Amino acid sequence: MGEFVKEIKCVVWDLDNTLWDGILLEDKEVIFKPGICDIIKELDSRGVLNSIASKNNYEDAVKKLEEAGIREYFLFPEITWDAKSKAIDRIIKNLNIGQDTILFIDDQQFELDEVKYELPQVTCINSCEYMNLLEYPRLRQRFNTEDSKRRRLMYLEDIERKRDENSYNGPTEKFLTSLNMRITITEAEESDLQRAEELTVRTNQLNATGITYDYSELDEYRKSDNHKLFICELVDKYGSYGKIGLALVEIKEYWHLKMLLMSCRVMSRGIGTVLLNFIMRQAKDKGGKLYADFKMTDRNRQMYVTYKFANFKEVHIDDADGVILMENDLSIIQEYPPFAEVSIM
Repeated sequence: MGEFVKEIKCVVWDLDNTLWDGILLEDKEVIFKPGICDIIKELDSRGVLNSIASKNNYEDAVKKLEEAGIREYFLFPEITWDAKSKAIDRIIKNLNIGQDTILFIDDQQFELDEVKYELPQVTCINSCEYMNLLEYPRLRQRFNTEDSKRRRLMYLEDIERKRDENSYNGPTEKFLTSLNMRITITEAEESDLQRAEELTVRTNQLNATGITYDYSELDEYRKSDNHKLFICELVDKYGSYGKIGLALVEIKEYWHLKMLLMSCRVMSRGIGTVLLNFIMRQAKDKGGKLYADFKMTDRNRQMYVTYKFANFKEVHIDDADGVILMENDLSIIQEYPPFAEVSIM
């Protein structure tokens, strides 16, 4: 299996003496540090999100960011007088990502220490190192996919979805129907493999085994007569979520699901089981049972619950690696959700 360094998904910036030289409350004409705006834009183009944790006046800070043309690059900025750790914790919850995928940059060692004490998995660095940021290994993804280039825009689309959902007064299913969701499931092609690798590296909450696969491994499985590699995409009226699901099946006299993962961004859309249901239908058409591997991690309990609700039963636990073999007799297969159109290509 591929070996990967845990990627940074979001860089959280302080403002005073970090993005710019000086303190904004004392000098409204503070100057941005050389090259820092270009660094933020480059991170964004790589699919790395940016946010802010700064003790400052919100209106003044936003105005300064707008003057520099970079306000739009910051998601869920926390410009408040709260402790930096509390601000970063709110950013983590809003982005729905792991604490260990955050990089915090500040010029004050006290602030860095406070965050490290309260949020020990957050990586903290002093702002004096900002010029080397683009060379930091955890910010240099192997591939720059179309999905990663659109990552910030996908979050912005999701903010719009959630705003409309919160203001919707009818039943949840009626709102979901109004989204015009379309899920497309296909056998992965070579052009999908960069995103497929990225999915195995970035997806934790809805990943049945937590195993990562690199491009070459996935390509071998794609070409294999004894395997099928499926990928799915979700689109709705707000835009595309991108490629959000991946499944690897080993074909024997029965089907064996070796990997199943779904992006956590679709958890609230009620379509997290669509790819699993598709695999179950395909396995039943072949006339056999379906087996699946599952390995408990610190974040994927939701996937275990998904398997159990789908009528999978534990039949064996490998003491060496902790992988649980699960079996499904395929006597019960849920229907696809009525509020989403599912296309098999």
